[in-house]
Amino acid sequence: MTDYLDDPWRVSVDAFPTGDDWSEKALYLIACASLAPSGHNTQPWLFDIGDDWIDLYADRRRALPVIDPDDRELIMSCGAALGTLEIAARRFGYSPQVEFCDSGEDSDRLARVHLAPGEPADDEEQSFFAAITRRRTDRGPFRNSERIGPSLEACRSLAGRFGVDLKPVLAADTKQAIAELVGEANRLQFEDPRFRRELAAWIHSRRLGSRDGISGHALGMPDLLSPIGRLVVRTFDLGDGVAADDQRKIEEGSPALSVLSTHADERDAWLSSGRALARVLLHLTRDGLSHSYLNQPIEVDELRPRVAEAVDLKGHPQLLLRVGKAGQPKPSMRRPLADLIC
Repeated sequence: MTDYLDDPWRVSVDAFPTGDDWSEKALYLIACASLAPSGHNTQPWLFDIGDDWIDLYADRRRALPVIDPDDRELIMSCGAALGTLEIAARRFGYSPQVEFCDSGEDSDRLARVHLAPGEPADDEEQSFFAAITRRRTDRGPFRNSERIGPSLEACRSLAGRFGVDLKPVLAADTKQAIAELVGEANRLQFEDPRFRRELAAWIHSRRLGSRDGISGHALGMPDLLSPIGRLVVRTFDLGDGVAADDQRKIEEGSPALSVLSTHADERDAWLSSGRALARVLLHLTRDGLSHSYLNQPIEVDELRPRVAEAVDLKGHPQLLLRVGKAGQPKPSMRRPLADLIC
């Protein structure tokens, strides 16, 4: 029943501790939180357990200084873990109250979640919890579904609860403009040897015992060939090929795109973006839809304003999603809980 301590993907409703030991329940909730997505699957979060609270910390040892020099995406990843923890807490009758921490007090301590008894979870909250272990990032092509439009409109409302705007992109001409920006960003990133080294450093094989990073399987090769993939990425400028593949994927295998944006562009806004993302992804998963990320043009400073212009945003774009119908790939690797506790 406690297999989730070593492999968080094994959390289940039946595994929730029923005794009086608060620390056991907190560890269960943290296991759920650790299933949130993160850039390059770095899992850049740490947790501390108090009497009736859980603190969230940024683990900056897992930063990506080339593509994320300000730790913007790192903080959003932590926000997604925070949002997932909130959903898990609500499922088991807690009323989570989130308190963002003062960035000047401790730059790594991001938030405290106070967990008091609350009302039983409603149907929506239960369905979101059930989607936690089914959510996947799928880098393959998607097909269309009549549920995409209504689901994205519901996601827009969910994101708005956190002060985050979600803008669906369905028009072919706008998707084409985004595809061109993604292609340009791929070329710019891959021509930088520092980017290639950073990406290669996070290509890991699950069969060789890794519990984080990107498996070769996610890159379209057998997992055991991950070391070869790492060498190829580090050594060669693959920008033209990656750009062509992503552009084709957008044009032919992406029924919809979505841009998440905020009015501000600082730590609290990034945390809020992550919390909103957790709800959005679980809603899409519940509706049988798949997602993946195309954040490259947001990661390139000179292209980020052009993303906003392409989709007519007044705020700061934070995340770019592909949405459609697909299968369910293998889950990405997760670290054991012992590695996540301060």
